Amino acid sequence: MAVWKLYYHLAWATKNRFSLITDEIEERLYRQIIGKSDSLECHVHAVGGMPNHIHIVVSIPPKLSIAAYISQVKGASSHFVNHNIPGYQKKFAWQDGYGAFSLGGKQLDGAVRYVLNQKAHHGSGTINPHLENFDEKVPDPKDAASHP
Repeated sequence: MAVWKLYYHLAWATKNRFSLITDEIEERLYRQIIGKSDSLECHVHAVGGMPNHIHIVVSIPPKLSIAAYISQVKGASSHFVNHNIPGYQKKFAWQDGYGAFSLGGKQLDGAVRYVLNQKAHHGSGTINPHLENFDEKVPDPKDAASHP
């Protein structure tokens, strides 16, 4: 039997950062993401976001890569919205890329609170910029070494 305690704070955006996560689909979208995660033997500690992006605190078993988890969740959730929510008038899609941050056990409760309170953080300007600017290109260290 394998024992593991791996915690991740993941974030990704809707296609072109359009406000596609409407109030009408938000709860069903989040439930679908949790259901897909369960089927992958992952445990979602929290899911939350804004109309143009999502945050998830999740435990992913070591047999599944973070990239594979995100790819499967993105694919299943966009398919779900586009094929199972009557009256949804937009083409739902996720943007390429994501942010992935590892957490220690002592950081888990804070990460869960942050994710569950996304709307309040964005409304009051108390966002964590390191967790919100996840779709910016990360500088390549080789580029920095070649510049004086």
